[in-house]
Amino acid sequence: MDYKNSEAPVTTVTYDKVKVETPTHNIYEAISIIAKRANQINEDLKKELIDKLDEFATHNDSLEEVFENKEQIEVSKFYEKLPKPTAMAVEEWLNDRIYHRNPEETDKNQ
Repeated sequence: MDYKNSEAPVTTVTYDKVKVETPTHNIYEAISIIAKRANQINEDLKKELIDKLDEFATHNDSLEEVFENKEQIEVSKFYEKLPKPTAMAVEEWLNDRIYHRNPEETDKNQ
């Protein structure tokens, strides 16, 4: 998924509790789902950032020499400016872009 084009807010926002809990009718379940999605987003972003930084890495055996790589700094700054994974997850939740199901409820229906 392309997290770079996320329209999630960068700053803190107050959300309507009713809108957050509407899909599950339980605020705690909704927050649990959002938290799990935020963890997924965070892992994806971390892996992507590490992969990009490894492209610019210079492996040096000497501990005295430390090189500042401008490309690494720019990539790091770009990722720092992205919205937080929790904000992205809440935005996805409110726009019905997160699939969720409760296995206990599907077992009862069968």
